[in-house]
Amino acid sequence: MSRSDVTPAPAAHPRSSYAARASARLAGGALRVFLVVAALFWLLPTLGLLLSSFVSPTDLNSGGWWQVLTAPSRLTADNYQRLLANDTITGSLLNTFAIAVPATLLVLVLGSLAGYAFAWLEFPGRDWLFLVVVGLLVVPVQVALIPVSELFGSIGLFETTAGVVLFHTAFGLPFAVFLLRNFFAEIPRELLEAARLDGAGELRLFTRVVLPLGGPAIASLGIFQFLWVWNDMLVALVFADSAHPPITVALQQQVRQFGNNIDVLAPGAFLSMAVPLVVFFAFQRQFVSGVMAGAIK
Repeated sequence: MSRSDVTPAPAAHPRSSYAARASARLAGGALRVFLVVAALFWLLPTLGLLLSSFVSPTDLNSGGWWQVLTAPSRLTADNYQRLLANDTITGSLLNTFAIAVPATLLVLVLGSLAGYAFAWLEFPGRDWLFLVVVGLLVVPVQVALIPVSELFGSIGLFETTAGVVLFHTAFGLPFAVFLLRNFFAEIPRELLEAARLDGAGELRLFTRVVLPLGGPAIASLGIFQFLWVWNDMLVALVFADSAHPPITVALQQQVRQFGNNIDVLAPGAFLSMAVPLVVFFAFQRQFVSGVMAGAIK
C-alpha cells in the first residue's frame, strides 16, 4: 500500500469542539447553580432563627423575621440581653457543658484504651467479648431508660449530672470501641514491634505511637459524641435534675410555660445550635482526615 492510499483521519471540526466545551461549561454551571440553591434552602431555617433572635417580639408578631431584609434598622440585641438575664437559660448552658464535656472525654479515653486492647493485646475471650461490644450497638436507648432509672434511684444517681454523664458514656462506648479498634488494627505491626524492641512498654506504646496515629479517628469520634450529648433531650429529660436542666430541656420548659416567649427562645435556640457548629468547624480538618483515612483503609 502506497502512502497515497492512506487517507488521514479527518480533523475535528472547530465548531463541534467549541459546542462540546460550551455544553460542558453550561452543564457545570447549571450544577453549581443547583447546589447553591439547595444550600440556600438548607440554610434558610438557620438564617431565619438567627434573624429572629435579633428581632423584637412585636416586629416578629407583626410581620415575621424576613422584614429585616428590607428594614435592617429593626435588628436589635435586646433579645440577647434578656437571655443573659434569664438565669434558667444561662445556667442550662453551663449544665450542658458540664454534661457534654465529661461524657465526651470519658468515651474518648475509655474507648481508646479498649480499642487498643482489642486490636493488639492477647487475652482469653477477646474475640467473643468484642462481639458482645458490637452487639451492644443495636441496643436502643429507650430500652434502658426504665431499668437504669431504677438502678440510679437505688444508688442515688437519679436526677444528677453524674447520672446523665454515666448514661451517655455507657451508650457511647460500644461505637467508640468498635470504631477505634478497627482503626488501630490498621496500624502496621512492624511499627509496633520496632517500638517494643526499643524498650517501649504497652503504656508508652499506646501514648507515643498509637494515639498520635489515631488522632484523626479520635477527633472524629469526639465530634460525634459531643454533638450527640449536646443535642440530646430524651436522656436529659429523664435523668437530669429538673431544677438544673441542660439547654434542650430548659428550652422545652420555656415553650411549655411561656408559649410566646420568643425573645428568649430564639436566641437560646441559636446559641444551642451555634456551640456544636463551632466545635465541628474547629475540628473540621481532623474530622475530614479521619473520614478519608477510614475510606482509604
